[in-house]
Amino acid sequence: MDNLHQHIEALVFTSENAIDKSELTLAVNKTFPENKVDETLVEQVLVDLQEKFKSDIYAFELRVIGGGYQFFTKAAYHTTVATLIGMREKKRLSTAALETLAIIAYRGPVTKSECEKIRGVNCDYSVEKLLEKELIEVAGRIEDAPGKPVLYKTTQTFLDYFGINSTAELPKLKDILMPQDENTLGTTPELVSDLPAENVLVEDVLTAAEEPTDVVADDATDAPRAEEAGEEKE
Repeated sequence: MDNLHQHIEALVFTSENAIDKSELTLAVNKTFPENKVDETLVEQVLVDLQEKFKSDIYAFELRVIGGGYQFFTKAAYHTTVATLIGMREKKRLSTAALETLAIIAYRGPVTKSECEKIRGVNCDYSVEKLLEKELIEVAGRIEDAPGKPVLYKTTQTFLDYFGINSTAELPKLKDILMPQDENTLGTTPELVSDLPAENVLVEDVLTAAEEPTDVVADDATDAPRAEEAGEEKE
């Protein structure tokens, strides 16, 4: 059959995971039922492709992984690819997610309902996104409270993004609040966790929490503020 090498190359290239020769054979035969090929021929084509991509003119190669075939970038270009991936990940968390993250960082372990009391809006979606990004994790439950609510805390991934060893190294509230804010609160505690929930000024906390907005991947655009939109989903 004409261009069999190119058809198999395209199949391997577009497969999300390693694809074995039986899958490749089936795909080719379903596409071209009048020109049946067997696995032996497909295997020979794969060997040819492996030899082809060994050439220095190609930045990637064809490898056998777990019995299947997949394209991989050659080692010489790993640093360049890693740079691109890092650049693409430097997107901002939504304001809602960042607010929720700041509360958990300063007050954690904390329940979702406590976050909602501070923010004044539902935090389901923000907590879901933060868990997905592995910036927070479940720290247990309050066994003696109704419904045994889940407690959340920040993760090692969160600390790595900030370049700190613990949340105790986060900016102090007294370094964040303006003098008029201190007068309003009547006190300047060391950490936000020392404040009653209703007195926490999330926007002031976020002023000092700029680092993760440059490194934590999320949707490219922020959703409308939950307070304005009436909901939090992005």
